[in-house]
Amino acid sequence: MRPPHLLLAVLVAAVWGVNFTVVEIGLDHFPPLLFSALRFLAAALPAVFLVGRPKVAWKWIVAVGLVLGVAKFGLVFVGMDQGMPAGLSSLVLQIQAVFTAVIAAAVLGERPSRVQALGMLVALAGIGVAALDEGASGPLGAFMMVVGAAAAWGLSNVLTRKASPPDALNFMVWVSTVPVLPLLGLSLLTEGPAEDLAALRALDWQGTGTILFVAWVSTVFGFGAWGWLLRRHPASTVAPFSLLVPVFGMSSAALFLGESVTPLRWCAAALLVGGVALTTLTPARRGRTRTPDVVATGGGPEFVGRPPARTEESVG
Repeated sequence: MRPPHLLLAVLVAAVWGVNFTVVEIGLDHFPPLLFSALRFLAAALPAVFLVGRPKVAWKWIVAVGLVLGVAKFGLVFVGMDQGMPAGLSSLVLQIQAVFTAVIAAAVLGERPSRVQALGMLVALAGIGVAALDEGASGPLGAFMMVVGAAAAWGLSNVLTRKASPPDALNFMVWVSTVPVLPLLGLSLLTEGPAEDLAALRALDWQGTGTILFVAWVSTVFGFGAWGWLLRRHPASTVAPFSLLVPVFGMSSAALFLGESVTPLRWCAAALLVGGVALTTLTPARRGRTRTPDVVATGGGPEFVGRPPARTEESVG
């Protein structure tokens, strides 16, 4: 992976880390499912009228929209609302790298090398140390919701890789249109129209700011850049960068929310960074050669599997 791509991956991790603090603040203003619906509505409008027509088959847009938007973010927001603190959430969610590697091996034939597997273990050991330091501060149900969100994120990583969108921003904007109505419907059913209406009537500059950050910075930029990286590199190479998210998540939570950062927590962060280094400096092993899937689109057949050629940067 070239240095500019490395820097972009780290920047996305920083945005997603700070995003946990922003979400925690936003949950003081909105019910969780309504908040998630508003973030995708803001991400989709008015951008959907500016990016042009979708450039991949609708089945990929709908699939990623439901898995990433409804399942992953719905579970994270509800879990945090029910007691999972921002720092602990940013740690637990990073087991998505393991889900990504397992699913990518099964679906895409991207098998991690021994060094990469060791890096994963080191990084996950860091997550375990940090989680132990944090303690079981939230209810078990909220904890399991974030674990489920991690599984959904891993699946969405592989779906994005499989879709291979030629324009990551176009893809993410159209994906953002999918979760809005399902999340609004779930919010009305579980949170109630009275609570939703009260939150909208009390909207202030801070609440608006949290929506704009999670919509434009975390969603459009973050997942647009993430999808761009996934198109150019194996999922098992890109995914470990998300293990940097807790470093930024813990730092921002300590700075803005007053969450403590102990020496043991910094030790965990060092393990995470070391694990990321091991997994990214060694190329993944390729499985059997796979023929890209071909789907019918409005403009004719389109390849939606992995890119047909590999550049020097992806070979390593």
